[in-house]
Amino acid sequence: MGKNGNISSSVIKRLPRYYRFLGELQKQGIERISSRELSERMKLTASQIRQDLNCFGGFGQQGYGYHVESLHEEIGKILGVDKCLDTIIIGAGNLGKAIAMHINFESRGCRLTGIFDSNPRLTGETVGDIAIRHTDEIEEFCKLNHPVIAVLCIPKTSTQEIADKLVGLGIRSFWNYSHYDLSIDHTGIVVENVHLGDSLLTLTYRTNKLAEE
Repeated sequence: MGKNGNISSSVIKRLPRYYRFLGELQKQGIERISSRELSERMKLTASQIRQDLNCFGGFGQQGYGYHVESLHEEIGKILGVDKCLDTIIIGAGNLGKAIAMHINFESRGCRLTGIFDSNPRLTGETVGDIAIRHTDEIEEFCKLNHPVIAVLCIPKTSTQEIADKLVGLGIRSFWNYSHYDLSIDHTGIVVENVHLGDSLLTLTYRTNKLAEE
């Protein structure tokens, strides 16, 4: 929590980028870095970096800059990578399987504990070391294991219904890939909508504008 207890969403969205860049600096063996040097690498202003970090108390020293390992660790704690939030995936199609296989949940404060799909032909198939369960088992699984995050890789038409059911089973947060702008009418629920197609359209727009210059 920041000094005023109210951190803007834009600052929060930049934190993972700080964490990633600092992790790369660690791998390069860099022990300390100034806000100016960090700004050059991240294409942000030095004042923006200082303002962002000051929201959480500030971590630099005048004339020294930032200790890379310590700052990386502190930002990791702010992001919650030291936690272990049990997570399930709903939808074991190509996207759901790819996320299960290629996202390192553990390094991001989560632990993948279950994968579900409504297709009975997928039941029992393993993704990594996790067996796919039928969606009929979600209620029993949630009551026994108490996951708090759900990754939704399901058709748009069924997203709201399943999300409402999951909230009733204790899910507090959704990473939503369903192309449905999920709006949960429940208190204390967090939703992160991911629209891969929108991102590609943004890229094509910018590419076309570049070609016109």
